[in-house]
This record gives sequence, C-alpha cells and structure tokens, in this order.
Amino acid sequence: MTATHRPLFRRAPLLAASALAALLACLPAASGPAPKAEAPGTATISAAQMRDYLTFIASDELEGRSTPSRGFDTAARFIATLLSRWGVKPGGDDGSYFQKIAMSAREPKPDGSMATLDGRKLVYGEDYFVRNSSSAGSASGPMVYAGDGWMIKSQDLDAFRGLDVKGKIVVVTLPAGRGFRRLQGQAGVDYADPATNAQAHGAAGLIFLAADNAPWAALRRQNDAVRYVVDRFVEGGAEGGVPTVTVRGTVAKALFSGEKAESSAIFAAAAAGMPLDGFELSTAKQVAFTTAVETVHAAGENVIGVVEGSDPVLKTEYVGVSGHLDHLGIADPPINGDRIYNGADDDGSGTTAVLAIAEALSHAPRRPKRSVALIWHMGEERGLLGSRYFTSYPTLPLKQFDAELNIDMIGRSRKDGDTNPANRELTGPNAIYVIGATMMSTELDALTRRVNANYLNLAYDYKYDDPKDPNQFFFRSDHVNYARQGIPILFFFDGVHEDYHRVTDEVSKIDFDKMQRVTRTIYQTLWEIASMHDRLKVDKPTPPQLRTR
Repeated sequence: MTATHRPLFRRAPLLAASALAALLACLPAASGPAPKAEAPGTATISAAQMRDYLTFIASDELEGRSTPSRGFDTAARFIATLLSRWGVKPGGDDGSYFQKIAMSAREPKPDGSMATLDGRKLVYGEDYFVRNSSSAGSASGPMVYAGDGWMIKSQDLDAFRGLDVKGKIVVVTLPAGRGFRRLQGQAGVDYADPATNAQAHGAAGLIFLAADNAPWAALRRQNDAVRYVVDRFVEGGAEGGVPTVTVRGTVAKALFSGEKAESSAIFAAAAAGMPLDGFELSTAKQVAFTTAVETVHAAGENVIGVVEGSDPVLKTEYVGVSGHLDHLGIADPPINGDRIYNGADDDGSGTTAVLAIAEALSHAPRRPKRSVALIWHMGEERGLLGSRYFTSYPTLPLKQFDAELNIDMIGRSRKDGDTNPANRELTGPNAIYVIGATMMSTELDALTRRVNANYLNLAYDYKYDDPKDPNQFFFRSDHVNYARQGIPILFFFDGVHEDYHRVTDEVSKIDFDKMQRVTRTIYQTLWEIASMHDRLKVDKPTPPQLRTR
C-alpha cells in the first residue's frame, strides 16, 4: 500500500517475495484425456493449477485488491514473479512488467470546513459533509435548483438547460445518477455528472440534497472512502471541480421552504425518475460554505507480459488476452462479519485464466506465429480505468493488435435445481456467454464457432452479443476500450449471479472443472488467431456507442 493509504484495520503482514517463491515451488501435473486438435501447451492448463493460483489471488490477505491498494500491488507482483520465472518478456514501462499510472484523490477535512444557512452554523457530520469529489474553496451567493444535475446527449437530457448557473450555487438531488448502462461516449463531452456539469457552466459551488429517509451514516462512510482518479484523464488531476457538500434532509427542507417546490416534491419526483425542471431559489436565503480538502497521490498499474511469436515477420503483430486484477476492496462496516470482497469469480477467475494461458504458452514446445500480449488491467471496477489507460497510452503498438480476448468471470456454474432468481442468467457447467464475435467480425465469429465445435464443444451462448442488450454487457468490461480502437474482441463471461459484487464471491464456490474447460477453449481460440496467415477483418457496422468523435 502506498503511503497515502489509511489501513482500515490491522492485518497480518502480507506475503513477501520469498513467500511467493515458496508458494510457486510445486504445481500439480495436468490430468485427463487430451481432446483432438489440441494446441501445444494445452495440458499445462488444469483445474488444480488454477485452484492454487486463485486461492492466493482471492485470499483475505490481499484485502479485495482495490485500485490502488497494497493487496492489489501484492497480486501484481505475484503475477510479475511468475512471468519472470516462465521467461515471459516484460511489456510495461522501462523494461518492467508494470505500466505505472499516476492517480490522485481528495480527502475532505472537517477541520477547516464550515457551512452556514441564513447565518446559522451547520454541524459537520450532522447537518452536512464535504464530498470527496469537492475541490478546496468557498462558495456563497444565489442558489439554482437543477434537478439531478446530469447531462446525457444521447437522450437529449441536460438538467442545466435554460438555467443561468454562472457564479451561483447549484442544488441537485441525491442520488443523482442515471446508471452506467445509459451512459455512452466520452465523459465530459457526451455525458457529464453533476460536478462536471457544474464546473463546465462556471458554477460557484454544488450542494447535493439527501432525503429524510436517506441512510445518512452510510452516506458518510461511503464519502470517507478515498476515491482516486487517473491524473491524465482528469484535467488538473484531483485538483479540479467546485466546492461541493451534501446536506441532510432537515437542511433541504429549510432550503426549499416557501419555494416553487418543497423538498418533499423534489425528492418524490427524483425517486420516480422524473426530476422537476430547474428554478432559482429565493435570494433571501443565504448559504455559504468552505471546503477543506487535501490531495493525496498514489500509483496504479497494469501488468503486461509478452510471449514472442515464432514468425520473423508476424511476431510484430499481437493477439491480446486480458483479465482485470482489481476488485472492490474492504467492506466498511462488515457485512455479516465479512470485511473482504474476495472477488474470486470477478475477476479472480479471469486473472487466473490469463496466468494459466501465460504458463501454457511459455511451456509449449513451439509458439504461434504472432506474439501474445498478456494484460492484467487495474481499475476495471472503477470505470475500466486500466484498459482505457493502456489503449490511450499503449506500451505495445496498438495498431499491431489483431484481436483482444477478455476474460471477466468464468468460474461459476448454475447447478441443477437452482431456483434462486439471482442465478437465473448464470450459465451451466458446460456453457459460457460469448460476446463481441458477431458484433464486429464475420471471420472472428466463424473462427470462434469452428474452434469450439472441433474441440470441447462448449455451449456458447450469444444472448448478450447485441448492442441493444439492455444489460449492455458489451460495454461493461475492459474489451470495449480495445473495440473502440477498431480491434476485434471476444468477451467470455459466465453471467451475473447471487454473489456478484458481494463479499460472498469466494473461492469455495468456484467450479474449477468449468474454468479448465473454458480456459483451454480460449487458449485454442487464441492459438488459432495467432497462427492465421492474414489479420482478422472487421466488417460489421460499428455500434453507435463505439463511434469516436
């Protein structure tokens, strides 16, 4: 963990490099019959091998692998140690396995912060708190109510439309979000959250309103968590924005007493998904606040390795295979006594599968024609940050990527007789969702089906391989940032289940036999793409969400 992190509780020391070496000392041999048309090195990929790796990756000692955190850093170094032992070449910065990513965050400071309403001093923590998206500064002056504060071009929505907010304090409802599945395009251009929208329109400050029934203590805990941004993605890093506070329902009532709409009407409209039109509040009401905020810095990292191809010409091209190394970190407060989001399936399973593929390639008696880029992304759970960074500032020539295969959740199976509604979309032991093949490349689609049919013949489910899929799974994992660069992608996914994004996503629930079958099939597909004579063609219409400006 970097020096700017505050440990939430004391834990035993994490594994040192020597302990990692001991963990790697013995690996079981793969067993079972070899299927037909098997790629060199496939037998290395085994359920027992992946159980060993995943048991470490998803252990409590790694503290949920949040981005950034000491648990994430330990996992990254574990992977780099393996790659080095296997002779996989570094693909990161300066001859290393790591692509370092500068990040920063804001920590609100109660000392030095203040707020008043009509001359009455508000109590920090009881009446208001400074949001962790706030800049340091002061705000006072007239107020403008602006609904939920969002701008979304694709839906012709802009809460600030028709409002003059320059130099004024904007007031918006909390929660003020429309959900990831409705956001398309570039942040700040095609859509903007309330803080970004307020800054773009020259507002002096921003107030979020919490309803009477809002869980105030939980809101405060969530706000106290340090939330990092990638400095190169945010102008000024964590220094931008406007002074921003959240106020309790009692303060909201006072703010809107006698106004065009009372706070009860505002919250009712927000709960119904139909925020009221904006309006200016009476200038008789006087609000002022000062936000004290400290900026802290950290570094995230992608882990990147390269297995060089055998063809002297084609080895300059790459087939990428990836998973995201991060998860959700530590639960505060504990949930039924459990504090760790282990992320065994999401995405410990993908992380482990890419490791198994790296080991198989490095142990194979021969290699495919093209090089293989092995990438473990950071920050997927924070908004696909690692893949966005790699595709924006690549350490390998992105124009030389022929395809990208992303593995995000392949370790769970729906059991016979399971009637839990939360598992109704979970695939069975011999099934997996395949996303992207039919949306980008006719050739990739045909190859994917042929390889599977001639190998283990898994039940490929293309239900979500549709830009109109209401779940928008195509746009919810790291492959989408490669697709935005015109690179054909495949996404392997077992489906949302009862433990998705819960502390109960643990190794004990993983179907390792399924992981072996799926990972071996991905390996076969990877090998076939990497051995083609010509590059895959992208011949399908580009989904609107992928079109660049």
